[in-house]
Amino acid sequence: MPSTTASGGTILRDASARYRKASREEGGARGAFDAETKRSGGAPRAEVTVRRDTAPADVAELLGGEAVVVRARKMYDGDTLVQLADTYIPVDVAETAGVEQVDTGVGGIISRFAEAGFAQAEVTEDVTQIEADAEQAAALGVEVGAKLLQILHVGRTEQGRAVEVTRHVLGAGWTLRFSVPVA
Repeated sequence: MPSTTASGGTILRDASARYRKASREEGGARGAFDAETKRSGGAPRAEVTVRRDTAPADVAELLGGEAVVVRARKMYDGDTLVQLADTYIPVDVAETAGVEQVDTGVGGIISRFAEAGFAQAEVTEDVTQIEADAEQAAALGVEVGAKLLQILHVGRTEQGRAVEVTRHVLGAGWTLRFSVPVA
């Protein structure tokens, strides 16, 4: 039996639709998580902190540099924490797109990137199973070492520049959907 969220259901994270503008901005949503949670009957909210920092080595390699803006988010369905997400953005992209404030408006950062000339033309997401560290375990209400899903998202422009790397760590209550056209 699947885990449930505060809304009593699961949140459907549909990789085939979540990056389309219409999906991210549906009903004034502040991004994909907001839209998906509402669509699933939930009550989305996020606690967001924004800071400038040095990217971890693996992220710096993907972004081609260490100076980043980090958007660290705790994402809830009602009072239930369902996801931890840390987004790393090159400083020049963050400045140009105006995403160093907590509320980035309808459609979230991906819409701001597009408006600033950094539209994501390709998204790669690697889904792996990780063991919860002490911080993740405490936040998500699981035991240290419990298996969690992590999604490493890399968004690239038409020119191939990585403009966003996000580590999503999912708690209970998710369904992941991937749809691929078959010729």
